[in-house]
Amino acid sequence: MRNLLILAAACGLAACAKSGPPTVQALDPWCRPAPAGALSAACYLTLTSNGDDRLVSLASPAADKVEVHTMDMTGGIMRMGPLTDGLKLPRNKAVALTPGAEHVMLIGPKAEVAVGTSVSLTLTFDKAPPLMVTAPVRPAVLPGG
Repeated sequence: MRNLLILAAACGLAACAKSGPPTVQALDPWCRPAPAGALSAACYLTLTSNGDDRLVSLASPAADKVEVHTMDMTGGIMRMGPLTDGLKLPRNKAVALTPGAEHVMLIGPKAEVAVGTSVSLTLTFDKAPPLMVTAPVRPAVLPGG
C-alpha cells in the first residue's frame, strides 16, 4: 500500500512538472498596409492561452509605440482607445483581435507598412513568457469581396 501511495504521489508530481508555465499561441497574425507618414497602422491575430492570463504590453521595432485598442460605437460615433488593463486571455479560449473590434495599433510607424513586408511584434503577458510574432502585411479583404 505504501508503494502505491509513493507511486501515486510521483505521478502527480510528474504531471505538475510537465504542465510548466503558461503558454500563449498566436495564430494568423497580419497587418494592414499604411503609407509612409501614417500616424498609425493596425495588426490582427488570434491568441489562445493554456491558462488564465493577460496580454499586458506589446513592442515592435517598426513603431514608436504599440497598444491593444478597443473600438466602441456609442450614439453613432465610433471611438477607439487603448485597453489600459491589457487584454484578458481566458484559459483555452481563442481571443481574436480583428478589424472593427479589439486590435493591435502601431502608433507612429517608422516607415511605410507595405504589402509584401512584415512587422515583428513582441507580446508580453502577465504569466506566460514573451512571444515574438512576425505579421505579414496584406490588404484587408472586405466582406463580400
